[in-house]
Amino acid sequence: MAAPEHQAFRVLIRTETPADLNAVREVTTAAFANTEVPEPVETTLLDALRDCPDWLPALSLVAIDPQDGGRPVGHVVCTRGRVAGQPALGLGPLSVHPDHQGRGVGQALMHAVLGAADALGEPLVALLGSPAYYGRFGFQPSTEHGVTAPDPTWVDFFQVRTLTAHRPTLTGEFRYAAPFENL
Repeated sequence: MAAPEHQAFRVLIRTETPADLNAVREVTTAAFANTEVPEPVETTLLDALRDCPDWLPALSLVAIDPQDGGRPVGHVVCTRGRVAGQPALGLGPLSVHPDHQGRGVGQALMHAVLGAADALGEPLVALLGSPAYYGRFGFQPSTEHGVTAPDPTWVDFFQVRTLTAHRPTLTGEFRYAAPFENL
């Protein structure tokens, strides 16, 4: 008897276009929905990042489900950050619509944005998040690479992923794009 076939979930990752803005906003809001706050901080952060000089359009990626009308079902962005004044990237927010969570969309977005950042010659990506989740993408505690978090209370959750262009001399305090400072 043959093994049953499993329907593979397919997702297309591409750069965000102006036509995607409302759908990306909806995905981000749905992903971070909270009964106490009608508009999650991640949604307002994303709006502010788009209006900031540290916005990097090539690193704003959407996940498209071809079976769902071609609308975005996930989004990730990296913006310009700095380590001791030197260029680096800050990742976030990463959003997947609740209807598509647990299907590999976030994983596909992470692999795509890290690959794109590496291809652009970026040295490292920093983020604040779950070590259990992001560790599988090569993120490590920032202190292992001599990078300190903008807030010392983040020490257990502030992580970096070095890329091909990384130099061991890139050490010091990490600073996110300005909108992160207003959270």
